[in-house]
Amino acid sequence: MMSQLPKVLHPLAGQPLLGHVINTARSLNPERIIVVYGHGGEQVPNAIADDDLIWVQQSEQLGTGHAVAQAMPEVEDEATVLVLYGDVPLTRTQTLMELVSYGVDEFGLLTVHLDDPTGYGRIVRNSQAEVTHIVEHKDASADEHQISEVNTGILASNAGRLRRWLAKLNNNNAQGEYYLTDVIAMSVAEGVKIKTTHPDSEMEVLGVNSRNQLAMLERSYQRRQAEALMAQGVTVIDPARLDIRGEVEIARDVILDVNVVLVGKVKINEGVYVGPGCVIKDATIGEGVQIQAHCVIEQAQIGAEARIGPFARLRPGAQLSANTHVGNFVEIKNSVVGEASKINHLSYVGDSDVGARVNIGAGVITCNYDGAYKHRTTIGDDVFVGSDCQLVAPVEIGDGASLGAGTTLTRDAPAGELTLSRAKQKTVKGWKRPVKQKKDK
Repeated sequence: MMSQLPKVLHPLAGQPLLGHVINTARSLNPERIIVVYGHGGEQVPNAIADDDLIWVQQSEQLGTGHAVAQAMPEVEDEATVLVLYGDVPLTRTQTLMELVSYGVDEFGLLTVHLDDPTGYGRIVRNSQAEVTHIVEHKDASADEHQISEVNTGILASNAGRLRRWLAKLNNNNAQGEYYLTDVIAMSVAEGVKIKTTHPDSEMEVLGVNSRNQLAMLERSYQRRQAEALMAQGVTVIDPARLDIRGEVEIARDVILDVNVVLVGKVKINEGVYVGPGCVIKDATIGEGVQIQAHCVIEQAQIGAEARIGPFARLRPGAQLSANTHVGNFVEIKNSVVGEASKINHLSYVGDSDVGARVNIGAGVITCNYDGAYKHRTTIGDDVFVGSDCQLVAPVEIGDGASLGAGTTLTRDAPAGELTLSRAKQKTVKGWKRPVKQKKDK
């Protein structure tokens, strides 16, 4: 990976590769999850410090068989062991469920056919098509190199048998390592049947060994997410230009335009349009909302039929009621905006409670920070705030009040009245603009 970061911590769809594998393991409802780590030391367990994980360090990297052996003291003999790999993030739960069922009484092995099997261990079968053993690429003969069925390394077995086989492993091979794959031949020798299953796609079993491979799996993951959304009635304008980096819930008849990024927990209700280039993180979007291009929405709630953007930013704590309008280059933070209120141009509203049917003009700023503390601004229903006003919190504007353009409001504005603060305009007759004098050469 050409990186100081351990490989399994490199992100795919916004979370570490290992995180994807752990989440898949959790989906099987296991009694325990044991993570064997080596390269990167404590960086890995520190980055994924979940209470349901048992961490075991492999101080010497002596091969896959040695790695699994480090975990076995944590496993009872009657258990079924499923072996997964921290750099293989896209294996589906359905694929593993069948594999685990094989491992209860027999030996389950996940294999795949590849057009180019170079580098992979080959599955060797006898004349009855039964698996006899696995040969690693570097140890394979010329004939064995022609085999297209390869080992993925993902397997399921009774723990007691697996423990016994691991104890018999040796490192008499080209790599000088203890191969987990050698337990296959031991299983056959004991008369334990090897049952194989295959993934729907080779992408399920591909590992990451370079940034190029990481990018390839990222697009495969995102394509899978887009196809799932389209199957449930979501329009994805271009599946190649959608990124989902979390858990999303999207209703039917939602339209996601190009280059949309959804992060964390996002809920989008029916009939929403999300324009190109939008980033939405940990937010809830009500029915019929229209979000125009290049908006950034984070930890916010948007009511039904609202209109947002283009180029709007909703920061954490923004709560917009139904039928609100937030226009271009408007920023809202930690504020509640009432039904049918409009903030259409170039304004900042922070730490505020805005009533219903309020119109906030262009260039309005709530001055909520005094250098040490944040203060709230309260705006009643049916208020009109003229352009280029500064509302110096804490301040309150009563229902139906109007603020004249350019007002700096430092005291409460009474309900139903016009309040303005503005220097008297004057014209200086005869004034001449200075003219720059030419210098003598």
